[in-house]
Amino acid sequence: MSQHTFTVNGERVTVDADDKVRLLWVLRDLLGITGPKYGCGINVCKACTSHINGKAFNPCAVPVSAIGPDDEITTIEGLADPATGELHPMQQAWIDRDVAQCGYCQPGQIMAAIAKVKQARAEGREISDADFDEIRNICRCGTYSRIREAVKSAAAKM
Repeated sequence: MSQHTFTVNGERVTVDADDKVRLLWVLRDLLGITGPKYGCGINVCKACTSHINGKAFNPCAVPVSAIGPDDEITTIEGLADPATGELHPMQQAWIDRDVAQCGYCQPGQIMAAIAKVKQARAEGREISDADFDEIRNICRCGTYSRIREAVKSAAAKM
């Protein structure tokens, strides 16, 4: 076992884990952060999508040894304002647009959407249909049209 130190949702953490353990299991089993869901474990379904240093990534496919002390991991639990509890605009849009059915994929969907909106903004443009086509998160319930509506609504408030 090795010690691994990094930041999760604004809190510095140190965990004892084998270097080969995937970050998803460190988050869920060692740290009790259950927002990122296990769906496939091979970076396909994207139910575990979180952010590393502000960019979307899938912790099911990343060994904890790849995470360094300067890395900042954000999961769905880290989006709300810590002082007020106010939801992130994307989370609120999900509620306002009644996006979720089963809800299993929704944390990953929200995290992917936030990263995509930020990417478009950094490039000086609004989110487009081409951007939506790049989001590969799987929703078994098929709420894709409501997801798009929510993302567009939230993007206007971000």
